[in-house]
Amino acid sequence: MIGFLARRLVQAIIVVIGVLLLVFLLAHIIPGGEARAALGPRATRAQVAQFNRINGFTLPLWDQFYRYLDNIVHLNLGYSYSYNQGVWALIASRLPRTIVLVGLSTILALVIAIPLGILQVVRRNHPSDYVMTGLSFLFYAMPAFLLGELLILYFAVDLKWFPVGFSQSETAIDILKDPRSLVLPMFTLAALTIASFSRYMRSSMMEAMTEDYVRTAKAKGAAPRRVLYGHALRNAIIPILTLLGLSIPAIVSGAVITETVFNYPGMGFLTVEAAMKTDVPVILGTTLVATVATVIGSLLADVLYAVADPRIRYARR
Repeated sequence: MIGFLARRLVQAIIVVIGVLLLVFLLAHIIPGGEARAALGPRATRAQVAQFNRINGFTLPLWDQFYRYLDNIVHLNLGYSYSYNQGVWALIASRLPRTIVLVGLSTILALVIAIPLGILQVVRRNHPSDYVMTGLSFLFYAMPAFLLGELLILYFAVDLKWFPVGFSQSETAIDILKDPRSLVLPMFTLAALTIASFSRYMRSSMMEAMTEDYVRTAKAKGAAPRRVLYGHALRNAIIPILTLLGLSIPAIVSGAVITETVFNYPGMGFLTVEAAMKTDVPVILGTTLVATVATVIGSLLADVLYAVADPRIRYARR
């Protein structure tokens, strides 16, 4: 198991270095460079040249990349000229709110999707199975912005059960103190994940129910509930850990849309604002943080998979 985790850790480090290199190169291939993005299109050539000289953009590329890595180690992601503050300070103030939204929506998706997948197996080929399958396909195909707007129109505007948006002055703790404001964005982000997780759980459970150990348990006279939850579920739920790690990029990208629709003051909304203002350092900073978070999430999924599945531990000795 230690060798398996060591290989996964080395792979994660290589991916992170590759992402850092890619983000570094993106900053250099933007039309006009960071100087035009910071000074504006009306800046003269002399002003652009002075900006590049002050910020070290006239140095060799390898020297710039070394300085970039050194800044990353010291949590220096650049300076936002539109917000007039450091990029890391901006992300640090928004990231906890995104973690709250993504974390709660993922937990909600798992709590709903796993029992839903099991229920579909128990009621396989019944009308309820067909209805839940149709709803899963519907939510899976529905764009996040459309679902969010429909929820706002019905539950916030018509019924007035929930607020429409968020106050930009709220912190992550303040958001948790007002759970009503979290319901709609949390369900919007979770609905897309529930659709895919439930379908995957149904398929995994159906496969587990055909295994030899399940037939043996039935032959020994084990109760159907014990066979379902004590034998099939324990093995069918393991692949969900891998699916969770692979779904992190989709969840994070969905958070960008969801936060924009609900005016949620998170990192996704910050990314959209930065794109509208052509704030290149902020866009690259949020992209870097989201990508690193995705790599870390995938690594954690591999660790949990190795812990949960004894076959991984024994096969990697």
